[in-house]
Amino acid sequence: MTVRVAAVLVRQGMAKAAPPGVDPRAFLEAIAEDTYETVAGLDLVTPVLVTSVPGLEEIVWPGTEIVAVDDDEPLKAAIGRLKGDQVAVIGADAPDLPPLLIGKLFRELSRAQITVCPAEGGGAVALACALPAPAWADPDLDDPDVVATLRAQAPGRRMVATTPGWHRLRAPEDVARLDPGLEGWESTRALLASR
Repeated sequence: MTVRVAAVLVRQGMAKAAPPGVDPRAFLEAIAEDTYETVAGLDLVTPVLVTSVPGLEEIVWPGTEIVAVDDDEPLKAAIGRLKGDQVAVIGADAPDLPPLLIGKLFRELSRAQITVCPAEGGGAVALACALPAPAWADPDLDDPDVVATLRAQAPGRRMVATTPGWHRLRAPEDVARLDPGLEGWESTRALLASR
């Protein structure tokens, strides 16, 4: 049986997307918790928290592995510290990401070595690969043209697949992209409603 890991990546800089009147640390915790809850609710997937932010133990379920990284640690190095057969790394600044898109990342690994969920405005919301990660790949969720970069690094065609895209919360105005009609993102919803 394939061991699938879904790692929520939390970086300090994600707090800068907090809208006016919302504490940046509270915002970071809320979006990270919502993204983690999405991942933790998936069947046949082990959730992991990969973070450069100390003190996030309370947002995860007991027994969840927490991998501490430096804020500027390359994603490739962080992926190299994870255990399993396949991994999906999801940016914590996508609290309303539909679980179906994470499932599509894993499914596309049957035909490609890396799959990317592109982000609106550039970069990626998430990406997946088999472990160990392909030696040729040096992925970065914040690379504005991550798919083109990975395809240029790949030694052959069709090694990088994409899924439908989504949005990330990278600036205060991005919270307008959150759809009140979508289930989930309860912590972020409650925090924004309280301001």
